[in-house]
Amino acid sequence: MLRIPTFLSLLFLAPLPAFSAEKPNVLLVFVDDMGWGDFSCFGDKTVQTQNIDQMAKEGVRFEQFYVNSPICSPSRTAITTGQYPQRWKISSYLSNREDNKRRGMAQWLDLKAPVLAGILHKAGYTTGHFGKWHMGGQRDVGEAPLIAEYGFDKTLTNFEGLGPRVLPLLNAFDGKPPKRYDLGSASLGHGPITWKDRSLVTQSFTSAALDFIKDAEKKDQPFYVNLWPDDVHSPFFPPSDRRGDGSKRQLFHGVLDTMDEQFAPIFDYIRNDEKLRNNTLVVICSDNGPEPGAGSAGPFRGHKGELFEGGVRSSLIAWGPKFIPADKQGTTNTSSVFAAIDFAPTILKITGTPVPDEVKYDGEALPDILLGKSDASRSAPLFFRRPPDRPGPKNARLPDLSVRDGDWKLLCQYDGSKPKLFSMKNDREETKNVAEKHPKIVKELTEKVLAWNATMPTDNGPELGKN
Repeated sequence: MLRIPTFLSLLFLAPLPAFSAEKPNVLLVFVDDMGWGDFSCFGDKTVQTQNIDQMAKEGVRFEQFYVNSPICSPSRTAITTGQYPQRWKISSYLSNREDNKRRGMAQWLDLKAPVLAGILHKAGYTTGHFGKWHMGGQRDVGEAPLIAEYGFDKTLTNFEGLGPRVLPLLNAFDGKPPKRYDLGSASLGHGPITWKDRSLVTQSFTSAALDFIKDAEKKDQPFYVNLWPDDVHSPFFPPSDRRGDGSKRQLFHGVLDTMDEQFAPIFDYIRNDEKLRNNTLVVICSDNGPEPGAGSAGPFRGHKGELFEGGVRSSLIAWGPKFIPADKQGTTNTSSVFAAIDFAPTILKITGTPVPDEVKYDGEALPDILLGKSDASRSAPLFFRRPPDRPGPKNARLPDLSVRDGDWKLLCQYDGSKPKLFSMKNDREETKNVAEKHPKIVKELTEKVLAWNATMPTDNGPELGKN
């Protein structure tokens, strides 16, 4: 039986109101496991991500944008709901049933969550999700809600969600037949499955998203689209001519290059269609930092799974010629601090969509920042909790909690011990712990992050950190 979240219940019982396509369209491109420095316009020139760079040249780049977790499922929950993912007991990647339970996590995102697409759908938008979901419906969790149940008209996903799916065939070009890779998804049912070469999966998502946008155009209906490739996540299987020497780093670069190329049709279509160009906002970022040995975190310390900057800071590009002032197009915002939890309330503000009465966001509506009209920052601190299954080695435990407040960032353990304090203004690389020099700031920030953590549902991070 189809499960309908409370705030969407009326949506499916009455016809949608007619809306003109003059309401802004939104495309969110959420890359998987890509480091802050991997786009060539952000630093690493090994691969020229020319199609993404073109969007940056016509839009605004942001250097101090944060995702709200250093790992995928909670990061996706944050940008989807505008709330800290811990509120929904999703604090690490969703895995099989027993592993989720072991870590003290939910099995999927609760249908009561304020999903941005569902709110926009109720306001007259046609909504589509194309790509990785990873908020329920993976491994052996086959009773999770279909992605469509969260308010999407059309969906196509990979092995981390339910509904129509594209699953990869891994071809190492070693003379052996390609291997199916699905982590159990093929046995879950709940939608047709198409098998594709791993190097063509992003192309499948992009093509489906583009078809969806063209259909929305014909209907003169505003659209909200998630394009969430499972590139550049491992396993890395680029086309045969982009494998380099076969090393992990070379294979990663081959996937990055291919992904950028496969984005071209949808970017070019929007850029070259006058109506879409003048009424579409495109936002491009990553869900968390890079896998060690693959992507680049640029100048930052840490990587995927860690609360250091390399795990939670993401490159961000916003494109929209109608919305971004001409003198700001092609610029880089180095000062505005904001985060993925701010995305949902910001998009609602830009689209003129009221926030449902029952929804209380952790994020802030920051349209002037996203649209290049302001260099301000969010007013409230940003808080982070490490994934419960990522405590670090016994002899070098990773920080459990973190807070970014103004120019300061503090990391500490669950009880506030072992504080590390860094000036993001003078030491964004987090190389100089100045906690001993600033005891008052340490005390203030420690109290804030402990108080925040006490308001969040717990997971089994403290227990797993003992092992």
